[in-house]
Amino acid sequence: MKLYLQLHLLIFLLATTAVLGKLITLGPAGLVFWRTGIASLAAAAWVAAVRKQSVWPGRRRAAGFFGIGMIIGAHWLCFFGAIHLANISICLAGMATISLFTAFTEPLLERRRVRPFEVLLGLLVVAGIVLVAGIERGHLLGLAVALLGALLAAVFPVLNRRLVNTGGDPMMMVAWEMAGACSVAFALHPLLDGGIPLLAWQGLDWLWLLLLALVCTVFAHAFHIHLLRRLSAYTANLAMNFEPVYGILAAALFFSEHQELHPLFYAGLATILLANLLHPLCLRKLGKPA
Repeated sequence: MKLYLQLHLLIFLLATTAVLGKLITLGPAGLVFWRTGIASLAAAAWVAAVRKQSVWPGRRRAAGFFGIGMIIGAHWLCFFGAIHLANISICLAGMATISLFTAFTEPLLERRRVRPFEVLLGLLVVAGIVLVAGIERGHLLGLAVALLGALLAAVFPVLNRRLVNTGGDPMMMVAWEMAGACSVAFALHPLLDGGIPLLAWQGLDWLWLLLLALVCTVFAHAFHIHLLRRLSAYTANLAMNFEPVYGILAAALFFSEHQELHPLFYAGLATILLANLLHPLCLRKLGKPA
């Protein structure tokens, strides 16, 4: 129970990412560039100054961390791009299909059989997400970008779980992975941000970026990697389907997006909760590890 409470604390922090992304005036690539760049430097400084350890993990591990970071960077570009193209609710609805994708990516990458009940629960989540968000024709492009982001997000937790279980240090992994994500954002900035300069900060952008980088990235990402030592990527990602619930409620509070929601939101919420409750029960019945 304590483990699941920790997981939901993490999910609450991640849900605030969408709210901060909405507040920041930069384009998606510029936002990801500064978020990951600040996070990489902060994590590296923590390892070097507080832990008194070398930030260099060796060529092979550094390349692995950096490569995973590039996948994470592409995921976040999709995430904030979907918010830009649609809204927070549609973006988080698409992202919550991660569990369905993970039901296939985790067995493929870990070379085990697909668990039929995980696929069924993933489909149940998809049904709930459709009810939560409601698919509007004007938001289909944003939803498609969010689905691509969900597919990418179904890959990197599996890879991270493998690395952390073979001795990878979470904070060092954050430093190198955020550097990889930053490089992707920098490379794609000219194509994605429509000429918005990287330094075109306005108002409180600096504050929101610091919160996004330090709390929602360094702390949350390291905490997520730590939890993957005790949870499968599928279990973690299925619980992440609470993120759209928290995020949509926050969007209603701060941006009045509740005016776009319909009564079926509550039916979708119940469906997501049901899938998350059924998963540990199915694992226990089948004698499978989380």
